[in-house]
Amino acid sequence: MQADHVRRLLQEELGYEFADDNLLVEALCHKSFSNEQPGNNIACNERLEFLGDAVLDLVVSRYLYHRYPEAREGEMTRIRAEVVNEKGLARVARGLQLGRFLLLGRGEERTGGRNKDSLLANALEALLGAVFCDGGFEPVRDLIESLLAEGISEAAQRRQGLDHKTRLQEITQARHGQIPEYVLLGEEGPVHERAYTVEVRLADSPLGRGLGSTKKKAEQQAALAAIRNLAGGQ
Repeated sequence: MQADHVRRLLQEELGYEFADDNLLVEALCHKSFSNEQPGNNIACNERLEFLGDAVLDLVVSRYLYHRYPEAREGEMTRIRAEVVNEKGLARVARGLQLGRFLLLGRGEERTGGRNKDSLLANALEALLGAVFCDGGFEPVRDLIESLLAEGISEAAQRRQGLDHKTRLQEITQARHGQIPEYVLLGEEGPVHERAYTVEVRLADSPLGRGLGSTKKKAEQQAALAAIRNLAGGQ
């Protein structure tokens, strides 16, 4: 796809005009396409994706901090993790019809790469990284907020008040299609002052640990720790 065609169609969806078309083309170039080019001189979007991921976390965190002044750290962490995940970003990318603009290799084209959650989410992050490189912080901030504000609001309203275990389950189901399990690691102290240690795992991989005076409290603390760990690993 020619850069001028990308410029004319996609930038209308974004409401942003690139000064450097090369950044836009790079953001849309999957490594499968780059690897098939003679001389391999076409950059794929992985570096821009890396940058866009960081910018996205910063902008969403900043937005939550200012938009929800009464929200505690755990609540802001939960909202961010629910909105900024592969499925959520892929949904936004589909709203932009981003798949139609991707530069894909023959293999990815044959296997439906234009509609894969992973490719769409990564391309959206790369696109945000490209906007940041092209125009600086303010344009990418405005773009991210316009794309995610509705989802953030829905997450804040719809999920408010749910316990940490429920929130964690929603996050893991959205990201991985799996439900976490809670494992009792130990209990200490006399009967009237028991202390329970619980670890929450996903597909046998530990996500977080919690300590509580009951098993339920320990599980809640483990779920909260997992939510924070998952948010930190975005």
